[in-house]
Amino acid sequence: MRRLVAAALCLTAAVCLAVACAPALAGEAQAPARAALTWTDLPPLPPGPGEDVQPGVAGAFVGVHDGRLIVAGGANFPDAPPWQNGTKVWWDHVFVLDRTPHGIVRWIRGDALRLPRPSAYGASVDTPHGVVLIGGCDAGACFREVRLARWNGSQVTFSPLPDLPRPLAFMAAAKVGDAIYVAGGQETMTEARATTNFWRLDLAPYDPSKDKQDPTWGWDRLEPWPGPPRILPVAAGQSDGATDCFYLFSGRNVAPDAETTILTDAWKFNPAPQRWTRLADVGLKGEPPRAIMAAPAVASGAGHILVFGGGRGKRFLVLERLSRRIKEAKAGGETAKAIALALKKVHLLSTHPGFSRDMLAYHTITDTWTRVGWFPDACPVTTTAVKRGDSILIPSGEIRPGVRTPMVWKADRPPARPFGWINYAVLGVYLAALVAMGVYFSRREKTTDDFFKAGGRVPWWAAGLSIYGTQLSAITFMAIPAKTFATDWRYFMGNVAIVMVAPLIIFLILPFFRRLNVTTAYEYLEKRFNVVARLFGSVMFMLLHLGRIGIILFLPSIALSVVTGIDVRVCIVAMAVLSILYTVLGGIEAVIWTDVLQVVVLLGGAWLSLMLISAHIPGGLGGMIDIAAEAGKFHTFDFRFDLQTPTFWVVLLGGLAANFISYGSDQTVIQRYLTTRDEKAAGRGIWTNAVLVIPGSLLFFGMGAALYVFFKTRPDLLNPTLENADAIFPWYIVTQLPTGVAGLLIAALFAAAMSSLDSSMNSIATAVTTDFYRRFKRDAADRTCLALARWVTVVVGLAGMVLALLMTGWDIKSLWDEFSKVIGLFAGGLGGLFLLGIFSRRAHGVGALVGLVASAAVQFTVSRTGVVYLLLYSFTGLATCVVVGYVASLIIPARPKPLAGLTLYTLRGQRD
Repeated sequence: MRRLVAAALCLTAAVCLAVACAPALAGEAQAPARAALTWTDLPPLPPGPGEDVQPGVAGAFVGVHDGRLIVAGGANFPDAPPWQNGTKVWWDHVFVLDRTPHGIVRWIRGDALRLPRPSAYGASVDTPHGVVLIGGCDAGACFREVRLARWNGSQVTFSPLPDLPRPLAFMAAAKVGDAIYVAGGQETMTEARATTNFWRLDLAPYDPSKDKQDPTWGWDRLEPWPGPPRILPVAAGQSDGATDCFYLFSGRNVAPDAETTILTDAWKFNPAPQRWTRLADVGLKGEPPRAIMAAPAVASGAGHILVFGGGRGKRFLVLERLSRRIKEAKAGGETAKAIALALKKVHLLSTHPGFSRDMLAYHTITDTWTRVGWFPDACPVTTTAVKRGDSILIPSGEIRPGVRTPMVWKADRPPARPFGWINYAVLGVYLAALVAMGVYFSRREKTTDDFFKAGGRVPWWAAGLSIYGTQLSAITFMAIPAKTFATDWRYFMGNVAIVMVAPLIIFLILPFFRRLNVTTAYEYLEKRFNVVARLFGSVMFMLLHLGRIGIILFLPSIALSVVTGIDVRVCIVAMAVLSILYTVLGGIEAVIWTDVLQVVVLLGGAWLSLMLISAHIPGGLGGMIDIAAEAGKFHTFDFRFDLQTPTFWVVLLGGLAANFISYGSDQTVIQRYLTTRDEKAAGRGIWTNAVLVIPGSLLFFGMGAALYVFFKTRPDLLNPTLENADAIFPWYIVTQLPTGVAGLLIAALFAAAMSSLDSSMNSIATAVTTDFYRRFKRDAADRTCLALARWVTVVVGLAGMVLALLMTGWDIKSLWDEFSKVIGLFAGGLGGLFLLGIFSRRAHGVGALVGLVASAAVQFTVSRTGVVYLLLYSFTGLATCVVVGYVASLIIPARPKPLAGLTLYTLRGQRD
């Protein structure tokens, strides 16, 4: 049978590889990148009340509240352009772009829709409370007022927020986390001077339901960037891969009686350490740095900032010098010269070609700029780009000096590229092989011992590969490369901590489960403590893995949907249904052997990807290593003692605790121990897994560094609308690998997810049947228990599928972080129960349960307060349960219980 299974595995892998590599050998590659955005125009800005024409406005406050676009204030030249002596007018009109129940888009305006006073050239920021309107000016002065604008269904209401420390206009602002940051600007309209103002308003204390806020709440003055002062800069809030930061670009430095300096620099402010970092100057590779003054910009995707056009400043400097020469000519009585220079200035203004139409994308992780398209028409400045759902809206603005536009543009991400029939064929062959294996093994599933333990027929190496596949999952295949791409190798020690934990598991934990002849790990808890501990532990395990099923179904599916165009719900349902099918048919034996196939596909696909990436890097593998090392991507050890960041100690302690929890108390892993012939074979399986973890971790962490180097050298191949940070590896697969090879690696992604799904479903079915049904109905027929286990598998799989479908409406940013939270928060106390029972003779049932409750309370506290980094959740939960449970056992009296074979000190004499 083993030979037959091995032959089937080899045949499946060979067929997939042959279909995948055929187009690669023929030189067929994926289609080139397409436009980053698709553009449509919305109804133009209408005339204000009492006006016949709307030329557009510059410097308006722009935002979205309750799905409505709000455009307020602004300035223009309604009668004639400035070179024809037109007068600049500041407005207080407010316009709201609404959609009727019939889907008609229309502007709402009226005399009641007005700002408290005419204003323009301030800053506006969208928040969950409404649109925050900051500062601004009119012809005579700059303002300090800050207001919250909200759409109430018929009107725009304005509520006061704390005033700015000083009047300010022509600045930039952005929201990062719960705070609004304001940078630069000028404080007066006469003898304007650029500033280095940098202020923050934390919105966390704000309660819109209260008329009066805390009188101490207001703007904080922060240390400014080390560069020059500026007006009309560009700002945005975006993640740098590790945390959300404030980004500041370009602008110009103005001062009385001094020539303006055009700025091309870029800066990042990290709120946690409150530190500024100089970034690459604005500009494309191979070109001189450029200015993007007053450009609309918006955060896009998981790590991009899109900048639309902007002023380059070259003609501005020419016009400024002409103005100075005109002034000097007039002062010197040279009237004819002054008139000639004035005519030249008028000609330059009237023939101004408009501002840049380049759509630039800055990637915060690789610190690179690239052009991702062009604006569809004359590109405006002194306006704001805002998000409405998945769309970007850019209303009105200035398209040439003194000339406005009433146009309103909407940009959307283009549809995903087709996956292709060859890729579908490879994926289909792989998934069909899984079902076929389930059908094959179904003939051997005659008893619950077969369904739960495979009758002890599984060879040690297959059990080891299955353990590795179960622990690997999509968390490794997607999240580790994504996390390393965004940060570095600091998580590496947590991954390989199993090498340190394996001896403890093999020599001190494994014997209990083998020699007690249990079916679930939680049977041990009843023997050691009491039935309540068993049932509580079993329920915790089931709830944990039900949530795990949802996460492992949802997160890979959302990434696959983004890069392949396959609907996320289709991905979820396909993986769930197929996993249910072969798990119900073949039991744990099908689970293990499909895991073996999935590990082969998974590691083979990752290795193939790494080799293909290195082949496209200048200098090959050596060049890739050099670039990654220079960027600090191999940084692994951070020996600072800081429990709130992923330092070496946090990662190591968290990794040790998480691995003990997984290998010492998790039924999905422990069940593999029970499928082998004897204790020695089970130990070999654990060592197989532990040994595989080291090269596997090197492979997947190396993949993250390789992806960083690839996209740093080719930033034009990144997708600036890719919202899911964990989709970076799938994005590389479907866009850069030949057709067929891409299908094979997407199959590997399905493999990664399904290798964990099948394990969780079978193990939950085992726990329900053994810890509840068979525990309380001891005379139940084995056939009845087998039928129940199959039905439970179906129900659990469907429940996990429904949970994953519900998650499609949740905001989950990092697969790695979310998985770490689930494991740490819910499994820590469970691991502590086993540690307490095995290593202590004094602990008893009541004390253990007290420790478990205390662990839950501590976990709730640390998750709400953030006193420790999320990787330590496993350690805090485990340690709390052990310490409190032991102390409670010393204090609370309990009847002695026989402990023969149940603790480390009383195990002698027991045999498997």
